[in-house]
Amino acid sequence: MKIFPRVFFKSKEENEVKQGFPWIFDNEISSVKFEADDGSGIKQTTLEEALVNDGDVVEVFAKGGAFLGSGVINRKSKITVRIIGTEHADLIMADPASFYHKKIQDAYDLRKLHYSTKDSYRLVYGEADFIPGLIVERYCDTKRNVYLVVQFLTLSCEVFRKEILSALRDIIKPYGIYERSDAPTREKEGLQLRACWEGEVRDEVITIRENDVLIEVDLAHGQKTGYFLDQKDNRKIVGSLCEGKRVLDTFTHTGAFGLNAVKNGAKQVISVDISEDAVALVNKNIELNNAGAKMKAVCADVFDLLKEYEQKGEKFDVIILDPPAFTKSAKNIQKAYGGYKEINLRAMRLLNPNGILVTCSCSYFFDSEHFYGMVMKAAEDSKKRVQVLAKYGAGPDHPVLLGYPKSEYLKCAICRVV
Repeated sequence: MKIFPRVFFKSKEENEVKQGFPWIFDNEISSVKFEADDGSGIKQTTLEEALVNDGDVVEVFAKGGAFLGSGVINRKSKITVRIIGTEHADLIMADPASFYHKKIQDAYDLRKLHYSTKDSYRLVYGEADFIPGLIVERYCDTKRNVYLVVQFLTLSCEVFRKEILSALRDIIKPYGIYERSDAPTREKEGLQLRACWEGEVRDEVITIRENDVLIEVDLAHGQKTGYFLDQKDNRKIVGSLCEGKRVLDTFTHTGAFGLNAVKNGAKQVISVDISEDAVALVNKNIELNNAGAKMKAVCADVFDLLKEYEQKGEKFDVIILDPPAFTKSAKNIQKAYGGYKEINLRAMRLLNPNGILVTCSCSYFFDSEHFYGMVMKAAEDSKKRVQVLAKYGAGPDHPVLLGYPKSEYLKCAICRVV
């Protein structure tokens, strides 16, 4: 019987993994036990000296010998082992196709509780769906064709690529699969970037229907996986607050927040983005929804435009701030704080009395404590009082895995500024 390599934690380093955290860093590992290829028996060495190949399935143990789970090792990454299951390795590797088929089926069954076959949603959310590094978006176009956009971001899912794709085809039966394994995180894993159709070549640009709004999605060239599905439910909620209102929709990307506002009876919507390509897409989406009489797209730096509007005395009833992540690391939190605070402070000054501010952050590192503290300071400096009416995150297609705080990244606060 094959003896799988065993990775042992240093003393007391295993506590987070016991709580559900699926990553093991190189500095947490005390030793690796493995079977020598030369037939000399079992050896136990340091991580650096272990004769184990990157991509191998290993078993993970506490310092005292308690079994914690199985994972895939990759010494090219600081995250040296990613946990793929709580089963022993021999059970996983006896039939990896069935192992991943069940994981994909479980993820699909969870989404079916919340979404219909006509909906677009995130089908697999990496570690939160117990497949580290795998992102799968399910898009349904207006012709009812189902497309999948897949990202294999880590070696731990790349080595099971064949089994995962087979499961997706069997369970979802997609019209087309586009792979967007082109994120820089792959290079940190020692993997090459890849972006192409997997199998049949289909149209790269499709139109989906979200909350009864038409949105054009570029599967091949859109940001990340083509479109940000995590705000879908929040866009519907915000839209319901916009009847008869003048709305400013900033960092708009596709115009989706603004279009939801128009759909719900907004009087006027101005959607702003610094990217000319984004503004061109917003204009297409405005045309798709016959929204030109009430909505326009503006190409501008949001920071500069907010200053300009303040100087001109412009006023709005609803302002939406949905910026990209201002920080993707802990070391830049203070710089990000300044950026978030500035746009929130200026937005508060632009609102009519009792106006609605929808303010968001998609940075995990800028956590809730920083985020709501920033909103409070922005209110203080703008000499406004703010009531937080509701706090939202991503939708149920982005489940939060307890013990893995990175799965809870999105903050969306609906506030009244008085």
